[in-house]
Amino acid sequence: MRGVPAGQVGESPTGKRLFVLCLTALGVVYGDIGTSPLYAVKVCFSGLHAIPATPANVLGILSLIFWSLIVIVTVKYHVYVLRLDNRGEGGILALMGLVRGRKISRGVRRWLVTLGVFGAALLYGDGIITPAISVLSAVEGIHVATPVFGAAVVPITIVLLVGLFVFQHRGTASIGRVFGSVMLVWFVTIAILGVSGILRHPAVLAAINPGHAISFFYRNRVHGFLVLGAIFLVATGGEALYADLGHFGEKPIQVDWFSLVGVSLMLNYLGQGALLIERPSAVVNPFYLLAPPWALYPLVILATMATIIASQAIISGAFSLTRQAVQLGYLPRVRIVHTSSEEIGQIYIPGLNWILMLATIGLVLGFRSSDNLAAAYGVAVSTTMVITTTLAYFVARERFRWKMGTALAITIVFLVFDLAFLGANLVKVTHGGWFPLVVAVLVVTLMTTWRRGRRLLNVQLKKRLCTVEQFMSDVRTKKPIRVPGTAVYMSMIPDVIPPALLNNFRYNQVLQEQIVLLTVLTEEIPRVPDAERLQVDRYPDGFFRVVLHFGFMEDFDLLGTLARVGGLGIDLSNAMFFLGKETILPSTDRPGMALWRERLFSLMSNNSGSATTFFSLPVERVVEIRGQVKI
Repeated sequence: MRGVPAGQVGESPTGKRLFVLCLTALGVVYGDIGTSPLYAVKVCFSGLHAIPATPANVLGILSLIFWSLIVIVTVKYHVYVLRLDNRGEGGILALMGLVRGRKISRGVRRWLVTLGVFGAALLYGDGIITPAISVLSAVEGIHVATPVFGAAVVPITIVLLVGLFVFQHRGTASIGRVFGSVMLVWFVTIAILGVSGILRHPAVLAAINPGHAISFFYRNRVHGFLVLGAIFLVATGGEALYADLGHFGEKPIQVDWFSLVGVSLMLNYLGQGALLIERPSAVVNPFYLLAPPWALYPLVILATMATIIASQAIISGAFSLTRQAVQLGYLPRVRIVHTSSEEIGQIYIPGLNWILMLATIGLVLGFRSSDNLAAAYGVAVSTTMVITTTLAYFVARERFRWKMGTALAITIVFLVFDLAFLGANLVKVTHGGWFPLVVAVLVVTLMTTWRRGRRLLNVQLKKRLCTVEQFMSDVRTKKPIRVPGTAVYMSMIPDVIPPALLNNFRYNQVLQEQIVLLTVLTEEIPRVPDAERLQVDRYPDGFFRVVLHFGFMEDFDLLGTLARVGGLGIDLSNAMFFLGKETILPSTDRPGMALWRERLFSLMSNNSGSATTFFSLPVERVVEIRGQVKI
């Protein structure tokens, strides 16, 4: 996650603070949708399902672009979906958490959760394609300025992408302040370019009339429908702005859109359309040809900076999504590096970073042009938008207390647009659209395998373990040696004794004077208030059962959290921490998962990240006790 800490956006900002939030949001929220003019119009007339650049077709395309921005981006996301926050946070996992809180049947809930997980998985494909198509489309301006360097477009793109991913470990805190300023210049520039085009052919403003969109479909029939796959590219940043709700709040995001971003985008699209009506040959790259020759090189530089910023936001979003999935129990622990001491959401995940880099470079080498990449782009986002609309129906009924008829009518209106775009994009599957779907299927397989495997592991552990009362009865009977100090035993299951304590007691017959059984639970809300953070049960003979509750957007700093909320009543400054590490043994004689999934779960479990690092525990005071479990 990027931007301003969520704690700073709880109340509606005003004055200077609102200005700062609006400026910062430009560089985070609107990078994706803000760079769509580089390729969206061009792809309509030169992409997979290109259509002739006749004046009537240009007006029809522009009309569809205008009303897509109005209905999908403005009304659906800025007016409707942004209001469906999960305690101030947005994004499909936050929305899924709200759905799971409703009193609905178990079967429907399971279906909706599966949809939410699949929607989250689709965003990884978007995180790979967006940097590739954005940076590549920006660098293609070099070919417009000087055709001699056409062969250098792909190598330059790869160099920029490598630099972008290599830079990730340093974080964006050091340059975050300039992101918004660069994007401000970008939006003002594309607006000026658009106005210059409109002034040359003012009749293009007629595209606002939806009649041109209707007549476009009447003339082009099926071909016109297929072009929706390219038109959808103007709205691909809708999910990103919802995901960034918690970083800035609803007001700054809306102020940016209604005062600058939305206006600048529409002006530029109209300007490109005016150029195509006047000069159809400009279809090779209407964005760059809209600029005067002397401005081409500065525009290429500015566009490259804008696309790198957009890519940075998408990559950071993938890091954020991964952390949320780990916290919610859908992925194993991974190494997470915090790149800023001031902005809590600035994180870096090394393993994911290099996977994204290799996949992105592979796409550039495989597709080699933004037109070709556009054939793969849109499938993931359009599918996610359908899922968001579906989940929003259930949340809106509870949040706004709408009657079923009202909620259903609004949902159907949005689904008409969403499903039309999805249908047009599905045609791209054989032309590269399979890529984000394959990525999503792989991620969903990992998520569901890990989730199911953990449940099966808990079942097997419960069979082998005993309750606190049973263990304490055993302790009183055997009267083990009690040594000074405090031992903290981490436990996945709150109501049983963890394997590490059970094994240590059985084989060593020694216990510390104070035993803390600590369980960390992740709630389906972004952040847990300190008043609801800690549960403590005190037992005789120096035993404590402690449960810490965290939100899915919080870091597990156990010692810091315990020191902050207090209430435990014991000294943890010199406590020893005992962690259990189970080696998973796949088994064919136990029901639960297919053998290949058990092996996959075993691989994921045995290679998961260090619990010591994940929970921010002092390394010198951690003891790890291993065991083996069949599932």
